[in-house]
Amino acid sequence: MSSVSSSAAARNSVLAFGAFGVGTSGYIVAGLLPALTSELHISATAAAQLVTSFAIAYAVGSPLFAAATGRWERRTLLVAALAVAAVGNVFAAVAPGYTTLLIARVVTAVGAAVYTPAATAVAAELTTPERRGRAVSLVFGGLTIALIFGVPLGSVISQQFGYEGAFLFVGILSLLGAIGVQVALPKVAPPPVVGLAERFAVARDKRVVALLVTTTLACLAAFMVYTLVSPVLSATAGVSGGTITVLLFCYGIGGAIGNFAGGRAADKWGPRKPLLIILVGFTVVMVLLPFTATTVVGAGITLFVWGLANWSFSPPLQHRLIELSPGHAGLALSLNASAIYLGVGLSGVVGGAVLTSAGPTVLPEVAAVLAAAAMLVVLFFWGARKRVEVREEVAV
Repeated sequence: MSSVSSSAAARNSVLAFGAFGVGTSGYIVAGLLPALTSELHISATAAAQLVTSFAIAYAVGSPLFAAATGRWERRTLLVAALAVAAVGNVFAAVAPGYTTLLIARVVTAVGAAVYTPAATAVAAELTTPERRGRAVSLVFGGLTIALIFGVPLGSVISQQFGYEGAFLFVGILSLLGAIGVQVALPKVAPPPVVGLAERFAVARDKRVVALLVTTTLACLAAFMVYTLVSPVLSATAGVSGGTITVLLFCYGIGGAIGNFAGGRAADKWGPRKPLLIILVGFTVVMVLLPFTATTVVGAGITLFVWGLANWSFSPPLQHRLIELSPGHAGLALSLNASAIYLGVGLSGVVGGAVLTSAGPTVLPEVAAVLAAAAMLVVLFFWGARKRVEVREEVAV
């Protein structure tokens, strides 16, 4: 039993490393904001649109490419997805200008859009139901490690070699991930083939729709602040450059702890209670951020707690989606991936508008309102379909 468990952990670790590569691809713009604005001579709002282009391409591409590649053997699919992400990042490194860089971000997003939900579904498939939350959290741990090391390291590289060097670094990470998956993962048969219409059929369940709305609101709230964290911290704590890189480490460390804690909490208590506690915690952190992040130490503690709350969110929510979609977990997770990046994409637009019209210190307050709205959706719609079915049975 222990050897089987060790083998599963090794496979999930390889999947997590691939997630580290695509996660760094998605989040790295937050660490590159100073380099992008100075080298490309663009505003912080324009630089944030590099996040938006990646996220919208991911949101649209995830269900479409999942349907198009439904017959692919899973290991081959994962390797191909990481290879596309690597190509997109190298393209970004050599892009001659802002417009070309936007296109490169779209290419990278295609690879990430295919990889993340497929890797999550494979991890869930290759483990036992009682350890599913931990398996999912381990894969998503690659995304949190991207925040701990990938984004801050990308920021350091950009200070020495420009944003081009940072994108090249991420391209190499994605390529190494592809090699790792090819070597370490066994062949995994594709799930039953379904068309695009059937792929969206899981969304007929009101509880699934509510979770997707929750994901979108929570990600919009989190990333409208995270993407523009440099101007936020500059306004609250008066910090810049290398200090912001250190503070990003604090956020990432909190995120890593939160990710694994969220998975274990979902396995122990079920997903609902942890999810509500997490959303309450995130809302409180955002409300207090302009007052607690006024010094370097205060900002470090605030970002650590913020990362803890933010990254403990996904494991219980995805655990619930898998519960609600027996036999169609991959379909539900691909829709959730779209919801994640729809929120991320909107964060660039909404965050840029708030930054321009009201200033950076208002960003956390708007995020708190959005997180509170996500919490209300969970409270009111968690058992929506179940309550309808009970009323129908009573009527009969």
